[in-house]
Amino acid sequence: MKLLVLSDVHYASDAEKARAGHEARVIGNPLLRNAAHLWRTAIWLRNPCAHNHLLDAIVRQNPDPDLVIANGDFTIDSAFVGVSDSAALESARIAVEQLRGAYGDRFHGTIGDHDLGKMSLFGGAGGPRFASFEHCTTTLGLSPAWSLDFGVYRLLGLTSTLLALPVFRDEIIPAELPAWEVARERQLQFFGEAIGGLAPGRRLILFVHDPTALSFLRDEPAMQARMADVEATVIGHLHTPLILNLARRLAGIPRIQWMGVTARRYTTALREAACWNAFKVTLCPSPSGCQLLKDGGYLRAELDPSGVNPVRFERVRLPWTRA
Repeated sequence: MKLLVLSDVHYASDAEKARAGHEARVIGNPLLRNAAHLWRTAIWLRNPCAHNHLLDAIVRQNPDPDLVIANGDFTIDSAFVGVSDSAALESARIAVEQLRGAYGDRFHGTIGDHDLGKMSLFGGAGGPRFASFEHCTTTLGLSPAWSLDFGVYRLLGLTSTLLALPVFRDEIIPAELPAWEVARERQLQFFGEAIGGLAPGRRLILFVHDPTALSFLRDEPAMQARMADVEATVIGHLHTPLILNLARRLAGIPRIQWMGVTARRYTTALREAACWNAFKVTLCPSPSGCQLLKDGGYLRAELDPSGVNPVRFERVRLPWTRA
């Protein structure tokens, strides 16, 4: 079976393109604003709204895969509240509809943190909104969790923000927290049932957008019982191997509590990053990669349903287009 995996499309609708400079506008401190500008222009991505064409390129290069998985973050999230914002919803809708139009029921998508809302890196604006979760599952038709069987393999797609909800607790509107907790419990119940009854010899391939969720997944009794059966875990979120390699070097650092919720969220993930090895993590890069290395692309793989040949993901580079 031929697999196509892409992640972090971050499609930009015309309404989101009109918000150029959205990150700088929510940063009041001029020093932080300059630091954010330097980070984006030199390292991360100078113009996040200039790469819609890369989704077209991926579809054009892959006309007939047997299975397509988009591992979250369909929108720019320029209002920092996910697809509860109409402009962000339009971005995600265009991206999802293009993939469904090209691949039909071969397409499966996971939900990313930007789809749900993510507090801005330096400005402290926004955060997850439960209305975004509802739009993801209804308007966009994305399942919070899904399971597919192919021979000896069970493929599972999970929503990382739900799994790692304790990390996001301080960013959530207090009145919405009970709804988020119910959604998390349903996700964990689905996961436990999906792997709890697997026969011996079955193998697992997981698709989880944000690797922050993996330490929470590791602590689940059902996961502990089947950890040896995990053949691969595909993550997104980090955009480039540069960040994945850095995260592995920083694994185990202490949690920083005094620099705000974003620093606490990142260091919480890094403190537990050593567990990523047990999940056999493979990063799916964003189509654009990062500004510094221009290393964007996607993944292809061949899945042998008999399990004789283990799955191996191949990173396909996309040519950089000056933005």
